[in-house]
Amino acid sequence: MEYEYMLMRNEKETQNRCCGGRVWCVQDICGIICVVLTWGLILYAEFVVTMVILLPYPYKAYRYINFIIFNTGSFLAFASHLRTMLSDPGAVPKGNATKEMIQQLGYQEGQVFFKCPKCCSIKPERAHHCSVCQRCIRKMDHHCPWINNCVGENNQKFFVLFTFYIAFISIHSIFLAVNQFCLCIKNEWRECSNYSPPATVILLLFLILEALLFAVFTMIMLGTQLNAIWTDETGIEQLKKEEARWVKKSRWKSFQAVFGHFSLSWFSPFTQPLRAKNENYLYSV
Repeated sequence: MEYEYMLMRNEKETQNRCCGGRVWCVQDICGIICVVLTWGLILYAEFVVTMVILLPYPYKAYRYINFIIFNTGSFLAFASHLRTMLSDPGAVPKGNATKEMIQQLGYQEGQVFFKCPKCCSIKPERAHHCSVCQRCIRKMDHHCPWINNCVGENNQKFFVLFTFYIAFISIHSIFLAVNQFCLCIKNEWRECSNYSPPATVILLLFLILEALLFAVFTMIMLGTQLNAIWTDETGIEQLKKEEARWVKKSRWKSFQAVFGHFSLSWFSPFTQPLRAKNENYLYSV
């Protein structure tokens, strides 16, 4: 039994890991394609907003202010996406259902606990198995191919920030593109763009279409995530209509569990709540 556990332990140390095991990285081809597509669409929006809309704009104050706002939002969206994708969402170690680990976790003889038959691990309360990550994830909400990762206990904050900043820059892009259309029509397409009128129209229309789709999608996802935090129920728990066997937190405590104590760090993808780093360490990878 101990030999089998060590084999699974060694597998656990390399599975879903890259850079010598230091970085969490799900090796799923569909997810990788979705990630590259996401980055490509963000870069396209960056190109059109900067090169087609802002650089030729005649008013410097408008140009500089919107350049700073849009690029700050894009940077935070990209950073949030990377943190969501490369953060361990709360994976439970494979093969930890050994007698020694059961004793270490404080289970008494005869006490009931759940064991995952797929990854041979002790399932903490509210953990679910992900068939893509091939691991049990603590407080798993769902697996999202656009981030090539699960949304779970340790990276939910970053996913919320990703959807928020993408929705923000999408709405901003629509405003800029519509305003640019109005300027070009007013000036009869003279000196409103460094590109020909047909090319400008195509670029702006595709930007508006992309921004509309992203804005609607991310605002829906943002709403579902905030509702899940508000009710202290993950997406899977709501979908399965699972009876709450855990003690539900108050709404404010639930938000603090995800984002930490209220401060500007709530909006930063570079900080992580202490809870996510310190709690449940025995279940951590």
